[in-house]
Amino acid sequence: MTSTTSDRPTPFAGPPAKLPTPEDAVSHTLLNCLLREVSGPERQTAVSGGRLLLRLPRAGVLLRVALRRTSLIGAHRFAGPVSEERDGTWAAVGWRRLAEHTHTELSLRTGVPNDEFLAQISASHRGVSAALRALPHRRRTGDDRRLAAYLASEQSLALGHRFHPTPKAHGGDPAAWSSYAPDAGVSFPLRMLAVRDHLVAEEHADPESRHGTEPLDRLAPVPPGYRLLPAHPWQYAELGPALRPLLAAGDILDLGPGRRPFTPTASVRTLYDGETFLKFSLNVRITNCLRKNSAYELSGAVALTRLLAPALADLAARFPGSGVLREPAYRSLAVPGPGGRPDTTLLEGFGVIVREGLEGRLGPGVTPLLAASVADEYPTGPGHVSALGPAGDPARALDWWRAYLALLVPPVLAAYFDHGLVLEPHLQNVVVGVGDDGRPVRILFRDLEGTKLLPEHHAGALAALPPEVAAPMTYDARRGWDRVVYCLLVNHVAELLAALADLHPQTEAALWAEVRRTLGRYADEHGCPPQLSALLAGVPLPAKANLLTRWERSADRHAGYVRLPSPLAEDVLRQATRNDAERSPS
Repeated sequence: MTSTTSDRPTPFAGPPAKLPTPEDAVSHTLLNCLLREVSGPERQTAVSGGRLLLRLPRAGVLLRVALRRTSLIGAHRFAGPVSEERDGTWAAVGWRRLAEHTHTELSLRTGVPNDEFLAQISASHRGVSAALRALPHRRRTGDDRRLAAYLASEQSLALGHRFHPTPKAHGGDPAAWSSYAPDAGVSFPLRMLAVRDHLVAEEHADPESRHGTEPLDRLAPVPPGYRLLPAHPWQYAELGPALRPLLAAGDILDLGPGRRPFTPTASVRTLYDGETFLKFSLNVRITNCLRKNSAYELSGAVALTRLLAPALADLAARFPGSGVLREPAYRSLAVPGPGGRPDTTLLEGFGVIVREGLEGRLGPGVTPLLAASVADEYPTGPGHVSALGPAGDPARALDWWRAYLALLVPPVLAAYFDHGLVLEPHLQNVVVGVGDDGRPVRILFRDLEGTKLLPEHHAGALAALPPEVAAPMTYDARRGWDRVVYCLLVNHVAELLAALADLHPQTEAALWAEVRRTLGRYADEHGCPPQLSALLAGVPLPAKANLLTRWERSADRHAGYVRLPSPLAEDVLRQATRNDAERSPS
């Protein structure tokens, strides 16, 4: 069985008319993962009669699902329930049975058992169900309509990552989740603690000015000899009992809830008050791992902000439509533990990283939107691309796309080739600024946790850092390039392109041709590095293997990649353009 697009379905025009059921959403996400990581690479798929056929060869299962639209990169759009062949007939298979088939196939394929997998799929189903139930009841209002639109976009991802097997799985109590998760559309005050100076741990990217912690100090007044430490209320409920001796001794003062509401963004633990992002620790497992700020991540964020100052200044000057949100400080507790060193549980558990806000980074009349919301398959928020202008006609969509690519692509490539800097511009790490006409005018990259350095470019700076901080900051050149190409082209560009192709189904090849032209212009102007030559020749594209990584319980840093057929080669685009023209209505 091999893939073919000779019998394509009639593509739909526009985003789906209604949201999927939780059952279909979970099934489609699992099918996306199987197609990309298991059956696709093993040539066990075909497109026929408007349906995708997908075989799990070791489990002996043949599946099929209706298609709304096929994709040049294999990221097809599905419709309705998944079916399996049973004794020559087709029968609908629910998400739970599909999960069991996946469990069987991966057990046989890898020889590695995973007794958590089915429970995590079930948890993700509960999360999707809750998020879809909450959507109709959410109304975000406020005096600042641009801020309201931005926060709504951050909280609109009801289905999560469509190429992750458990995008909405979490280990938290459902009641707590509904109080603190973006899916619920909530905002809440922080818990304010005053900590004696000698029990405070903090670092600043600029030790001379110490301006980085000002956003924390402004949140509430504290008595002399104390500094303010805001705590996520969910984390405080988890770790607060460990503070009782310190509270009783007066070393920590519980000031109660703050006066200012903070809103959880798509990452759950990063909160925003309209001025500053604060990234907290949560001792809660969300998708793959506990979402806490490890000690090396606290120091690493500040160290990267300091080390990258010259590179970021250069990129800002060369690409004024883009920028990086820096993380200039962190603050936490330094309560002595065994041996006199700070207690790691409290240091990491109460660590908060300060990230720059959007104010002053966008310009007048610009509305920020989370890129993942703009590119979502389903228009669950106000920032979906269908509401931004490209819906009018194909020519307008292509013009919008050219402007978007010109903002997004060049600074990411320059960061890598000129500065040995691996940005991680996946959809959840990018904020898009649009004008009143919906046209993109600004791109902001965020979250230095995923930003890495190439050691050969930064050997001296890395050697000056503690090894436990420096080591997680680096990728070798091959892994770094795979990460850049995956995040930029597969996770980000291909998904936003798909949302545009949903609006104008006959333009997919033309949209990919614009991607090729953007890459080609950069290559022509910068000596055509061999990595770009390979991309333009159509070498397979790396896609992060989220399903296999989750199955093997590997850390995200060590995730493997599968290789996808590239739509960037000229001959592929010529043929795709001809096919699109043949399917266009006369």
